[in-house]
Amino acid sequence: MVLTPGFQFLALGVQAAFELANVVQGEAYYTLSITSPQGGEVQSSSGFSVPTQPLAEVGQVDTLLLLAGLEPPPVQDAATLEHLREMAKSARRVAGLCTGAFLLGQAGLLDGRRATTHWAYARQMRDAFPNVQVEEDRIFINEGPVWTSAGLTAGLDLAVALVEKDLGREVAGSVARRLVMHHRRAGGQTQHSELLELAPSSDRIQKALIHARANLAHPLTVEELAEVAALSPRQFSRAFRAETGQTPAKAVEQIRLEAARLMIEETRHGLDQVARETGFVDLRRMREAFMRQYGQPPQTIRRLARAA
Repeated sequence: MVLTPGFQFLALGVQAAFELANVVQGEAYYTLSITSPQGGEVQSSSGFSVPTQPLAEVGQVDTLLLLAGLEPPPVQDAATLEHLREMAKSARRVAGLCTGAFLLGQAGLLDGRRATTHWAYARQMRDAFPNVQVEEDRIFINEGPVWTSAGLTAGLDLAVALVEKDLGREVAGSVARRLVMHHRRAGGQTQHSELLELAPSSDRIQKALIHARANLAHPLTVEELAEVAALSPRQFSRAFRAETGQTPAKAVEQIRLEAARLMIEETRHGLDQVARETGFVDLRRMREAFMRQYGQPPQTIRRLARAA
């Protein structure tokens, strides 16, 4: 793990995935070291400091993880970037966690590749590295030996994916359960969650949204959702719009779209089955919704996900 000054402390938490993999395996499959360009104490963005080994003293490594702060790091000096390039050449893989992807870009390790970073800095990354295909709506991306992840907690998804590459799906699943990960996200999944975006302020509206997410195959009428919220349909519609800025019908469609896209990208279910299980009833209606939202039909999104 390579730290830069002002690194975000949460990024260090990805080490837990490798530590727990050792526990599951019953052996020290992974050994971890924390380094920095200059070595010594490196201060995080929250003020805590971590002792590190100078990067120049590190020998052969298997996996190189680059960590930065809440904002993209400044351009590193030429000697540091050259050392990172040399280490990446001999390493089996290299990963930039969150804004750590900018370090990969500065070293030229992302040229000609797809990459992601925190959505708030995707445009900045695109401007800084025109030879990189930045995909701002991905949890993580694996391009051969190079990995990049979205912001903060997405680094944990990437770390578990690395464990799966090394030790298999069963071990990775056990690690995810020990980490109490509510949902282990695949790399192609969107960085945004519709339930998080809607962010209702009252328990009643939140309860109705949770009911909708758990019962997508139902018609989910305003009357049904209002009953869950213990409000009249008129009161519910008025309160829903006031708290989320959307109508119940629009919000339900967004939740259906999110669930359908996830199924399309992560499963082999037929598109007709996806349409039924997510409440679109038939493929035609789901296709129309996808075109409105994503500008692409479900078939294209599945093809792109498989290619990736």
